[in-house]
Amino acid sequence: MIVKTFLAEANVGIYYTDLQPPIIPDVFLSLDVQVPEKWWEKQNRCYMVWRFGKPPEVVLEIVSNKEGDELGKKLEIYEHMRASYYIVYDPNQQLGEKVLRVYELRGRRYFETSENWLEQVGLGVTLWEGKFEDRQDTWLRWCYQDGTVLPTGDERASLAEQRAQILADRLRAMGIDPETL
Repeated sequence: MIVKTFLAEANVGIYYTDLQPPIIPDVFLSLDVQVPEKWWEKQNRCYMVWRFGKPPEVVLEIVSNKEGDELGKKLEIYEHMRASYYIVYDPNQQLGEKVLRVYELRGRRYFETSENWLEQVGLGVTLWEGKFEDRQDTWLRWCYQDGTVLPTGDERASLAEQRAQILADRLRAMGIDPETL
């Protein structure tokens, strides 16, 4: 069975043309694709543009040194592949003063944009100050158009626990033991 959905992956090779090695972005997002049921099996863990029928909408590279050529060869490959958006996150400013660069495909070329809202995918990216995995830092996060970050799984779970506690407290105030429901 194949489910039509989205695919968001990290460090998975994208085969974009025949007879070329894959390019491996740090993160990619592909919408409205059919994902093999056994995606997690090793033989299925690559993204062949011709098999999925299109390139990913978003590719993201996180700069860790100057050797990755994120603003050179990688930009050219993603542009040639026709990924709608190419994001370069440079938290240590290895490539210059900009921490975040967003490129949008217009026609056949990438243009750097000051917009962090990715209109074609209905998502944005933002730099967020906060604690994640016990580390206080600046993080790159997906966001809604108003800039509100999408909650992580842990954040959603914490919110659900808080709501459950509020509900349990209200039930107790009404003389109902929530443990008996």
